Amino acid sequence: QAQLVESGGGMVQAGGSLRLSCARSGGTFSSYGMGWFRQAPGKDREFVGLINWSGVNTAYADSVKGRFTISRDNAKNTMHLQMNSLKPEDTATYYCGVHKTPYGRTWSNPNEYNFWGQGTQVTVSS
Repeated sequence: QAQLVESGGGMVQAGGSLRLSCARSGGTFSSYGMGWFRQAPGKDREFVGLINWSGVNTAYADSVKGRFTISRDNAKNTMHLQMNSLKPEDTATYYCGVHKTPYGRTWSNPNEYNFWGQGTQVTVSS
């Protein structure tokens, strides 16, 4: 069975940094695009950023552009989200997803991803 494990969340003050990690078991990252999404209480799951299957292409939501950076290591089946200059509005549970289509174009729609982890909580205080 495929599994995703998110880690690295925590509580930080505004302006601080966190580095989130996502590890996959039961498969490989190498042929799939991946994305980070977040969900706050009472809100829909929203797109944060993505990285395509080869790691050549990345894209970010306007709300995090310039502050967050996605990277991946296909050999280790891991993906990371470096979050800098955190704001209170970044507070949410963060999930990593695997795109459903191998070698497919990676989009920002969460319906195009499989989410097999529990997420990691990020709380940013003022």
